[in-house]
Amino acid sequence: MIEKLEYLLALAQEKHFGRAADACGVSQPSLSLGLKQLEEALGVMLVHRGSRFIGLTPEGERMLEWARRIVADSRAMRQDVKTLRTDLTGRLRIAVIPAALPMIAAVTQGLFALHPEIDFTILSRPSNEIISLLENLDIDAALTYLDIEPLTKVTTIPIYRERYQMLIAKNSAFKRRNSVTWEEVAKLPLCMLTRDTQNRRIIESLLQDGGSKPRISVESNSITVLFAHVHTGTWASVMPEKVVQALGMTKEFHIIPIVDPEIVHTIGMVMPLREPTTALSAALATEARRVGAKLMRAN
Repeated sequence: MIEKLEYLLALAQEKHFGRAADACGVSQPSLSLGLKQLEEALGVMLVHRGSRFIGLTPEGERMLEWARRIVADSRAMRQDVKTLRTDLTGRLRIAVIPAALPMIAAVTQGLFALHPEIDFTILSRPSNEIISLLENLDIDAALTYLDIEPLTKVTTIPIYRERYQMLIAKNSAFKRRNSVTWEEVAKLPLCMLTRDTQNRRIIESLLQDGGSKPRISVESNSITVLFAHVHTGTWASVMPEKVVQALGMTKEFHIIPIVDPEIVHTIGMVMPLREPTTALSAALATEARRVGAKLMRAN
């Protein structure tokens, strides 16, 4: 039964029979047969069938909710029982918004030091995909905004507060300034994260509120690319303070607080609201709380 529920989860995620079969590591006929057997066992049709995937029936959508719970509990049970006879081991899949990627190491480092058999997969994902990834069991946790995106059915652990600073090259005309306004920043050639990120939407809105249309001439989904462009001296950027510190860039660039207004957002760990939880997830939550307590005090 669990295997067939995995098929339903994969189909709902991929919306394509072939890709769902690949995700489950089976042939397409095996996946279709498994879904058919699940329908026969339940006595209802779960999938609208055609030459391609059309969608789930109302019964299929309801079954999808149960499948998420049952599969999640099954995975948690296997992991939890395994840890009773071995040291804590397994792989944690963590999605991180692009603007917070350098900060996840603050959590993974401490957890790895305590449990060196744990492996990590860190994925860069925009904040508006986080809840869907958690619901579909594609990730175990995420580092994202806690005070912007609607968050339901999750445990939230504040990690740090995000403040914005202008990042400029050493030879910039602004290098002696103690602060700048959003209006001043908007007048400079800027390089920013792409528009699919919440960080970009927040910052672009603040720049526009300053009264000027910002000149964002370079955009990328890589913070490394942004640093490289700022380093040329041609562009400036707006970066979260903690990210610049985490990457050790304070000696390579000038960072100037942006005021009028000073904006603060909370970044934290979100995890499925599930009891009992696995030992692996519990260890991650404990380390996230420890790091968060330290960083939030420092803010």
